[in-house]
Amino acid sequence: MAKLHFYYSAMNAGKTTTLLQSEYNYRERGMETLLFIPAIDTRRAMGVIASRIGLESQAYPFEKMFDFFHFVNEVIKTKRISCILIDEAQFLAKAQVLQLTRIVDELKIPALAYGLRSDFTGEPFEGSRYLLTWADELIELKTICHCGKKAIMNPRIDENGSIVREGEQIEIGGNDRYISLCRKHFMSGETSSAKQTIDKVIQQAS
Repeated sequence: MAKLHFYYSAMNAGKTTTLLQSEYNYRERGMETLLFIPAIDTRRAMGVIASRIGLESQAYPFEKMFDFFHFVNEVIKTKRISCILIDEAQFLAKAQVLQLTRIVDELKIPALAYGLRSDFTGEPFEGSRYLLTWADELIELKTICHCGKKAIMNPRIDENGSIVREGEQIEIGGNDRYISLCRKHFMSGETSSAKQTIDKVIQQAS
C-alpha cells in the first residue's frame, strides 16, 4: 500500500544520502523513480541532488507553483513510476504537500520526502509543518550536538561561528552556514564543546 513518508532531521544527519540510497534500491530492482529538488538549491547545479559523501543524481527542480500531482499524472501515461522522492522537502508549499497525498492516495505511488523540521530560528517550515501533519509515516534521522546529545536544531552561523538569530528564513547553505545543536546549546548559543574551547585556548597560548 502506497504511503507518504517524511524523513526529518537536523542538519548533517544524512538525509540526502538516505534519499539517494533509497533511489538506488529502486533502480537496482528495475523500478523507475522520479526525483525532485527545489530550484533554489543550486549548490552543486540546477536539478542535481548531491550528498556530502559524494553521491549525486539528476532530479526535477521545482518552485512554489509546481504541481506535483499534474506532473506525475502526465508521466505515468507513458512510464510506470514506482516511487517519487523529494529532497529539501521543508521548502514545499502547503498545496504541494496536499498534491503528494493525492499522488499516494489516488495514483497509488509511494512518496518519500526528506527535509528539516525547523528553520534557523526554531520556527517550523511550511512544508515540514504539513508533512508532519499529513504523512502516513514519520521517520527521524538522528545526528548529535557537539555535547553528544541528540541534535534537533539548525542554527545559522556567521563567518566567526556565532549563531545568527535574525534574517530571511530561506538561505541555502551547508556546513559553512549551518550547524546541528541540541535545544540547550541552541538556546545558550554555545556552538562548540568545552573541550574544543580548551584546546583553542591552549593552542593560542602555545
